[in-house]
Parts: sequence; C-alpha cells; structure tokens
Amino acid sequence: MPALPKAMRTMRIIALPLARPKIPPDQGLKPHAVFNPNRMLIFYHFDLSQSNSVKSQDQSAIKRAVKWVSIKAADLWAGFGKAPEGSWKLRTYELGERIVDRIDFEELALKGVDPSLGPSITHADITGQEGNGVIFSQKQSPREALRIPLIYPPSIYASLPLTSVNEISHPSIVHLRTLLTSREPRHRRGFWMWMAIAPLTAPFLLVPVIPNLPFFFCAWRSWSHYRAYRTSQYLSSLLDHGLIAPEPSWALDQLYASHVPSLSNIESLRSPTAPPRSAASLPVNASNTNNGRPPNDVTTSSSQPGVSNVHKTSQRLLLTRKAIPHILQLFGLPQSSAADMYRAVEQVRGRLGGKSGR
Repeated sequence: MPALPKAMRTMRIIALPLARPKIPPDQGLKPHAVFNPNRMLIFYHFDLSQSNSVKSQDQSAIKRAVKWVSIKAADLWAGFGKAPEGSWKLRTYELGERIVDRIDFEELALKGVDPSLGPSITHADITGQEGNGVIFSQKQSPREALRIPLIYPPSIYASLPLTSVNEISHPSIVHLRTLLTSREPRHRRGFWMWMAIAPLTAPFLLVPVIPNLPFFFCAWRSWSHYRAYRTSQYLSSLLDHGLIAPEPSWALDQLYASHVPSLSNIESLRSPTAPPRSAASLPVNASNTNNGRPPNDVTTSSSQPGVSNVHKTSQRLLLTRKAIPHILQLFGLPQSSAADMYRAVEQVRGRLGGKSGR
C-alpha cells in the first residue's frame, strides 16, 4: 500500500522478526500461550509522532501529572547511573538494568506506547468529523488518513505456511492479534499481583538512609504491567476497527538478507521445491470491517506451491545485533530505540538455547 502522508501519519508499527516458528509445530501447546515456539518471535517497535497528537494543554491534569512524575523518575534513575564507583546508587542502577534485561521484550515494547499520542478510535475525526485541527482531502476519508502502517520484511512472512484459521488474513496481522491476545491477561494479572505485594515492603521504611527500594520496584513493575495491559487493549481496538494495515518494506527485506546470521538460515526459510510466495499476493487490505480480511480472497495454504513440503528445521536467529544501527538509520529512529532492540535479540538468543550464533 502507498505510504501515508507524513502529516497524517501519527503512528507506525515496525515488525522485526527475530526467529521463525518451530517446524513441525508442537501440537501440545495452547495457541495463545505466552511463550509459544509455534509462533514467530517478533519485536514490534511502535513509532509515535506527536505532530498531530493531543497537545499538552488539552490533556487532563492527571495525564500531565503522570507524565511529570515519569520524567522525574527517569531523570532520577539516570542520575543513579552517574553515581561514583562503589556507591549504593551505582550498584542499584546496575542491578536494575540487569533486571530490565530479563523483562520480556514484548512487555518492554508494549509499555513504551502512550495511547494518548496515537489515533483514537473514539475521537470524532474517526467518524468523519473534523478533529485536532486536521483537514482531510476530499479524496481521502478520515479512516484512510488515520490508517496505521504495519511495516514488515515481505520475504520472511512469505515463507510462512498459512494456517487453517484466518487463512485470508495477512500473517503480520494474525501474529500481532495473537500476541496481544496472549499478553493482555498476563499483564492484567501482573498489575494486580505487584500491587498486592507492594504493601508488604512497608518494614523496609525502617532502614535508614537508603530509600524503600523494594516498594519502588513493586510500584514500577505494577505500573509497567498496567501500561502494557492498556496498550494491548488499545492495539486490539485498532485491529478491530481495521486501522492497522500491512505495508511491505523491500528495504527492510534487503537489510535482513545482508545481516542474517548464516547462509543456511536463509535457505531454511525457503521451500526446498519452490520459491516463497510473493508478498504482493498476500492480503494487505486492512480497511475492511472484518479485521482487515478481504471477503473475496480465496488464498489457502494448499494453493501455495511448496508450502506443504516445508521440511523440519531448527529455530535460529534471523537478525544480528549489527543490523540494529542500520534499522535505526533506515526508519529515522532515535538512538534511544536501540536499547530494547538489543534486549530483544539477546532474549531470543536465550530462548533458542544460545544456538543461533552471530
């Protein structure tokens, strides 16, 4: 699909596949399990532009207060990292960073999204009225202007066999929806669990000089789960309203080809009897009311040459750490976006048992 005008694009999602699904799949796993090797491991980077978002003076006092507290907490934590060697502040900072490295990269990606900065499905401009001072072209409906591109490398998705469920949906939409379905209850439970644990840290208030770090940790974990939970709900609503549309990126595809860990990994993604399906043949229309599923698309896995002959392969990394600076340059992302990408690569390496190589 054509790129949206820059002035209209308030959000874009960049899908970075890190490991392909297990082949053959493990039939004993539940489809919505949080850690499911039958699904591709994908890091989603959510890039939100504030150019057309709600202005600070239009936000509620609660949102402004929460934003102020978040900024102050981030500055305080950064100050811990600049403390002298051997101090308790620096040791606390190093321990905290190691803990963050162990948090699921899916949670880190979701909690980094502020739904108030993205398009709102309840705002008047979705239904056709003017909002936020945006004037739409007569040839462009508000829904089309607010469509969110889901950017993905086409060849990697094209090599995946279609499942018997949602065959006419694009694999990128199917995976994102499945991920959100599995993460939402996990983060809801995490929010309440850490909220319940926080009062138990009251005795640490008696420790002199050092602040009640266990309480702040519990509060931070509860807040992190809450942010991820709300983002899961928000993105699911966008999918339900057909506002997320797959958008292949051939430049990202070439980047994957040049930074894949090994040549054998590229060959194992392809069918041994035929080239992969063309990404252009996959359904990409996400503006339909049926969650982006074209009504007349009759594509099935049985009609794709070579899909039924996919051979058994081991899971391996699809991308190396060296590719991350090039990804930032390709999409014009800030350097701060690299930290979660590096964490995602290392976590996937660990989930695969460290057999991926670089």
